[in-house]
Amino acid sequence: MKQISLGSTALQVPALVLGCMRMKELDEQQSVRFLNTCMEVGVNYFDHADIYGGPEDPCEVRFAKAFRKTGVSRDQIILQSKLGIVPGKMYDHSRDYILSETDLILRRLETDYLDVLLLHRPDALVEPDEVAEAFDRLEKSGKVRFFGVSNHKTSQIQLLKKAVRQPLVANQLQLSLPFSSMISSGLEANMATDGAVDRDDSILDYCRLNDITIQAWSPYQAGRKKGPYIDSPEYPELNRVLEELAEKYGSTKTGIAAAWIFRHPARMQVIAGTMREERIREIAAAADLEITREEWYRLYLAAGHILP
Repeated sequence: MKQISLGSTALQVPALVLGCMRMKELDEQQSVRFLNTCMEVGVNYFDHADIYGGPEDPCEVRFAKAFRKTGVSRDQIILQSKLGIVPGKMYDHSRDYILSETDLILRRLETDYLDVLLLHRPDALVEPDEVAEAFDRLEKSGKVRFFGVSNHKTSQIQLLKKAVRQPLVANQLQLSLPFSSMISSGLEANMATDGAVDRDDSILDYCRLNDITIQAWSPYQAGRKKGPYIDSPEYPELNRVLEELAEKYGSTKTGIAAAWIFRHPARMQVIAGTMREERIREIAAAADLEITREEWYRLYLAAGHILP
């Protein structure tokens, strides 16, 4: 499995992360088998959020029960979780909420510490000094090793960094072949085109400049409420090129779609939310593929983007 450095740290992590949002699809025995498969193919980085699964059946609890039965030791995996969304009510990055919710996450995951804690969505009422105090306490107590954000744009990260002293090592952002405005806004710079609209404050370049690892979520979705693009009749040319390259590299459409993200020099991680063993295997294998520059652009154009 391809390894990268997480942000500016010396921590080496796999390029592929398992997103645990759908763990409710598996029973405990299936979960144990699936987690063992993940470890077998080198996927030992597990991404959670306090809201996954809902309050009645948290995915963090399901994961902990299954992981306990794998026989794998805690120090062999990387646990990441997110907080800050209070479903249906608000976002909350206050000091007290971060501290209390982290304790609940640790309890549900049956662990003494998180390797990475992310702020899930930007909070309009965020006080950077409060975030900084919470992070300091969590770091000093040994409850969290590293910190980051999710779905944050450049100026929001800069605001946090005004007070937060720890490096923000990761930013989870939605990215796929069709949904790639963070790339198109750079390529279509100085153009009066839809792709030129910068919706996230040049976040791609900012993360590269500041050693923040982008974790690409929903890599197989065409965008909000548009569904998957693989085998979709709405993307015939993209699927044709994916099929062609899959045959060339002995991979699958799913694998090549991931390889497109892995090929970007920002050295991103891909978050795969699958709960299927065969699919995690094919995506893991794609982490070690390197498509050519020409092939990367062929896929980009086939997804419906333009080059000025």
